[in-house]
Amino acid sequence: MSTATQASFSLDAALLPCPLALLDTQGRVLKANALWPRDLGDDWSGLQGEERQLLQQALSTAADFELSLRGGFVLRGRWDSTQQAFVCIRQEALQADRLRWLADASRLASEARLQKFMQASMEGIAFHCDGVITDVNPPLCELFGYRLQELLGRRALDLICPGERVKAAEIMQAGRELTYETAMLHRDGHSIAVELSVRSLNCGGEILRMCIVRDIRERQATQARIQFLAHHDGLTGLLNRSAFMEQVQALIAAPSVAPEQRSLALLFIDLDNFKRVNDSLGHLEGDKVLKTVAERISDCLRASDLVARFGGDEFVILLSDVHEQADVLVVLMALLAVVEVPVDADGYVLTVTPSIGVAMYPAHGARVEDLIQHADMAMYLAKAKGSASYCFYEPSQADSAYAELVLESQLVQAIERDEFVLYFQPQVAAASGELIGAEALLRWQHPQRGLLSPDAFIDVAERHRLMLDLGAWVMRAAALQARAWHQHGVAPVRIAVNLSRMEFRLDGFADLVAKVLSELSVPGAWLELELTERMLMDEIASAPATLAALRGLGLTVSVDDFGTGYTSLAHLTRLPLDKLKIDQSFVAPLPADAGAAAIVRAVIQMAAGLGLQVSAEGVRTPAQRDLLIEWGCDGLQGEMIGEPMSAQAFEHWLAQRA
Repeated sequence: MSTATQASFSLDAALLPCPLALLDTQGRVLKANALWPRDLGDDWSGLQGEERQLLQQALSTAADFELSLRGGFVLRGRWDSTQQAFVCIRQEALQADRLRWLADASRLASEARLQKFMQASMEGIAFHCDGVITDVNPPLCELFGYRLQELLGRRALDLICPGERVKAAEIMQAGRELTYETAMLHRDGHSIAVELSVRSLNCGGEILRMCIVRDIRERQATQARIQFLAHHDGLTGLLNRSAFMEQVQALIAAPSVAPEQRSLALLFIDLDNFKRVNDSLGHLEGDKVLKTVAERISDCLRASDLVARFGGDEFVILLSDVHEQADVLVVLMALLAVVEVPVDADGYVLTVTPSIGVAMYPAHGARVEDLIQHADMAMYLAKAKGSASYCFYEPSQADSAYAELVLESQLVQAIERDEFVLYFQPQVAAASGELIGAEALLRWQHPQRGLLSPDAFIDVAERHRLMLDLGAWVMRAAALQARAWHQHGVAPVRIAVNLSRMEFRLDGFADLVAKVLSELSVPGAWLELELTERMLMDEIASAPATLAALRGLGLTVSVDDFGTGYTSLAHLTRLPLDKLKIDQSFVAPLPADAGAAAIVRAVIQMAAGLGLQVSAEGVRTPAQRDLLIEWGCDGLQGEMIGEPMSAQAFEHWLAQRA
């Protein structure tokens, strides 16, 4: 047996809490630990004759064996073919816990170095004496890129990173037994984060230090990831809301600079119409767009600036060291330019635009919460201007925000109290003047302010999603009025209802309309739905199917305010429509304005070519009426025909025409 094998056996035997010996095939004791009973004798003279005979038979088979000896002892032998020897353990048979140690020790002693200790079988193990490495196992060699012979005899501290050696040397010198984290060196020079469990062992009077080395890089990476996610947005990698607010508050509270000398700008960004990306292409493609936008925003900023994703399609930026609005404008122009660049998503080229509100510190707030609130207010005003706009906060906006809050509360109560009414404006055939329809127009009978038109409240209703409740009310009220007029023969014509963008975007909107018609027993032919060009273009992916479903219910579908939007003629030919309504802004200048005349005439001719009905809004004079009739317009609506009026007044107006 080699010297290395005997040294390894001595090391293992010293660690096990049971009698252990190494025997050759003749039964001679080659090595034994301190617990091995000497009374057995090197020639087994301590055994009875029959026991010695059984032992010799077991040894001659070169196989594992187990013998029960007198006195309640068990001799277990494990054949190790690599050493051509037996590893024997003697133990008391009645001590169950110690027998388990015997079984484990028997297995560990005969297996490779990786199995020396059950609890550390996959971890690196090293022994050193007075700081010099005496033994290591294969996992440690693999972890640090060395061969066994390259490590034996080396100083243990050589494997510790230079910055950690003082601490490791102090622990080693004091003989402390503990577990701690440190960093060790790979053979190629890179550091490895490890956890060391250090113990001292007395082996034949010699003190050895055993080190169990655990690679904790994966654990540290997981902890770092958890820490990162606690402060960052998981999708874009930007700061999250709480981390951003903490850092901004720390900047504001920094004692090194007086508040009046510290200048900051907070930008609140919201992407315009981003919902249609998710609705049409799915959230996975929407996430790709958000990540692209986040990268573009980050590329516009300096290292000293902060950027966070607050959720959804909202981003917030803090610009440091800005002294006036002109400094912020440079960044605003860059953001508007880069965010508006088309994005490729699932083969579709999309253009997303930002609306940006800006609040300045300390002029617009001393706390981060105030700055965010004021920048958010300014952002909504920017969005009201149209896409790709910005707005700086002004103190007067706070009054507007409070007024909007009050109005929102009143709107909620108005819906609950049924304070809304419908007014109706007649629509007549251009050639004959015969009544062909009526447009339902929403009015609010405000308890203090009197009758309000939609201009006074519709924007607030849309911003706070109250438009869904209002739209549902208008649909039902118009259907009920149509049923009453048809059943009593008052006005057996269609009633036109204006749809909001929020309603048209609802999943299953056509099904909701069908449900209302069914509940009220109203045929679809008694209603007409009016949509704007922008609504159709914003929902161009889903609009054809929705329009087809509505027309399938018998409803007439019209494009309201035609000519003011951006309808593609190619899309217009593929959309299932019934009517175009020329916006009153083109009718008002007639007949004097040649440009308006050319546009109106072209729309009428185009509608005829597409097989669509066409009507004109805002007809106020006989000259306008006559010109529209001459050009072939089908329907007329406006003050000359009749003002919007209550249902009772509408019926009176009809009676006067009879």
